[in-house]
Amino acid sequence: MSRFSVFEVSTRAHGQAAALLLVRLQNQDGELVLTEEQIDFLAPGVAAWFERGASPAAVRKALTEDLPRPVRFPAQLMRHRLTVSLPSGRSLPAAYRPVPMQNCDGCDRAFRAPEPGHCDECNENTYANPASG
Repeated sequence: MSRFSVFEVSTRAHGQAAALLLVRLQNQDGELVLTEEQIDFLAPGVAAWFERGASPAAVRKALTEDLPRPVRFPAQLMRHRLTVSLPSGRSLPAAYRPVPMQNCDGCDRAFRAPEPGHCDECNENTYANPASG
């Protein structure tokens, strides 16, 4: 078991994506340069975020937002942020999940609804003028 035992859950696919994300951080911020050993050490932490449903953008934001200047120890900072902010792993209740965007079948306007169909305005027009719908 590694020193990062909380992150022992990573899969190979998540591990590769995690390592790539860490390598690319230096492109976003020149102070976030990591050694290969540090990337190998941190990748399971990033993979744990992925396995808990976090997107690469969410992980990038957690690792790069409001950085202290100068960043003296990037690997230790990232390890801390990955550990402290690790998502719970439980999916959000339905009330908190975003409703997907749909295109109205009548006017092609974008609207939020669980299923495709008509926007509110087209529904109102259909119900107000049933003979024309």
